[in-house]
Amino acid sequence: MAHVVATGAGKVMMDRRTDPTHDYILGLTGKERPRVLFVGTATGDDPAYILSFYTTYHSDRCAPHHLPLFHRAVDDLAGFVRGFDVIHVGGGNTANMLDVWRRQGLDEIMREMWEDESSNVVFTGGSAGGICWFEGGTTDSFGPTLRVLPDGLGFLPGSFSPHYDAEDQRQPIYHAALKSGELGAGYAVGNLQSVHFHGGEFVTAISPVEDALALTVKAVDGEIVETPLPVTVLAGR
Repeated sequence: MAHVVATGAGKVMMDRRTDPTHDYILGLTGKERPRVLFVGTATGDDPAYILSFYTTYHSDRCAPHHLPLFHRAVDDLAGFVRGFDVIHVGGGNTANMLDVWRRQGLDEIMREMWEDESSNVVFTGGSAGGICWFEGGTTDSFGPTLRVLPDGLGFLPGSFSPHYDAEDQRQPIYHAALKSGELGAGYAVGNLQSVHFHGGEFVTAISPVEDALALTVKAVDGEIVETPLPVTVLAGR
């Protein structure tokens, strides 16, 4: 069954070249040199972000590739994407990213990979690359004032709120959306924390640092309940 590893930050985590989170993701494939595809749609296929990906996921670590959708270079998108062990989605504008994916058909290709019980693909990413796998989340896609995004891919039930320790708006808008029912109960993590799911089931939260922020968050009788998750602290290289 496929995995999801959703992280709090996108580019911030990518720029941490030797962060053990990257090794954790690659290790889930069970392969010595997994094929990793970076999807940078959320920043319009920004060259600097793509370069950061290749610097971190270099050829000594894996077999890295990227998928540009604004200047698409492949006709058989499904055949290309299905050949990868890791689908790594960059941070950025979640709403715009999802619109492009749906126009190009990438959302359905990945859904088929997710639903294939024989698949061991790892879907991962931070910020936009973490929100997208859930039913919804909190986003800055529509401007500096955060809003609710209720139409993620829905591979995983409920919601996801990244940057929980880094942006003051995240907690109040998430709490309000949970109380109103606009978002379902879900997960909140700090920039450096991730939540790992296997076949839709929660496995653990992971963190490269001891002081980790990873919570389940839900509304119960109009009150917000935040519960710390079990965290696996990863050993650095």
